[in-house]
Amino acid sequence: MSGSVIIAGLGPGSETLITPEVSAAIEQATDIVGYIPYVKRIAPRDGLTLHASDNRVEVDRAKHALEMAEAGRKVVVVSSGDPGVFAMASAVFEAVEVDADRFASLKIEVLPGITAMLAAAAAIGAPLGHDFAAINLSDNLKPWELIEKRLSLAAQAGFAMAFYNPRSKSRPHQFARALEILRAECGPERLIIFARAVSTEEQAIRVTTLGEAEPEMADMRTMVLVGNEQTRKVGSYVYTPRFAE
Repeated sequence: MSGSVIIAGLGPGSETLITPEVSAAIEQATDIVGYIPYVKRIAPRDGLTLHASDNRVEVDRAKHALEMAEAGRKVVVVSSGDPGVFAMASAVFEAVEVDADRFASLKIEVLPGITAMLAAAAAIGAPLGHDFAAINLSDNLKPWELIEKRLSLAAQAGFAMAFYNPRSKSRPHQFARALEILRAECGPERLIIFARAVSTEEQAIRVTTLGEAEPEMADMRTMVLVGNEQTRKVGSYVYTPRFAE
């Protein structure tokens, strides 16, 4: 069986943040599979077929990639950021598990990328310099009650926190509730960072406190970072010390 599936991260936005390993895989691919905005980042060329699909069909997308690899194609499944962080790597292995007798022997490789959380942190300094928790605030694949529980426990444990998918048009009220929980657990003076469209021409970063934060400061292109109790500003930078008290 000569086909293969590579699951690759395209980084947070800038083409300069795509790793050479991922670029080489794309150059050798016969097929690119992914969510429409991510596939649009791939330049068309002879011998390459682009398979773009809508959101919320991740497992179907993954199965399609596996079927093409089974037929001998060199398939690259693309995600933004890192494919293993709230992205397509898990979806591909879910599809493998559903039909393991058929797909488990395929050659599958995961190539890491720079996830938005790390790009956002680097753009402002080092707010994730100590223990931190990453939480997806979308309730598409888990109940909102579980998200609230994890928010509370992560804050109580003293983690810095990074939030993916904080606020969408279909659920604008949930991020307001998340801020309420964070204020109750962390207090109004805790630093919070809104990093939108990091590494692109539209990049905008705002540092404020939980007491001053408003839900409208975030959308689906925004990474939200919340410091721990020791996180501090130094000039225009924010960092979290490497030690805990």
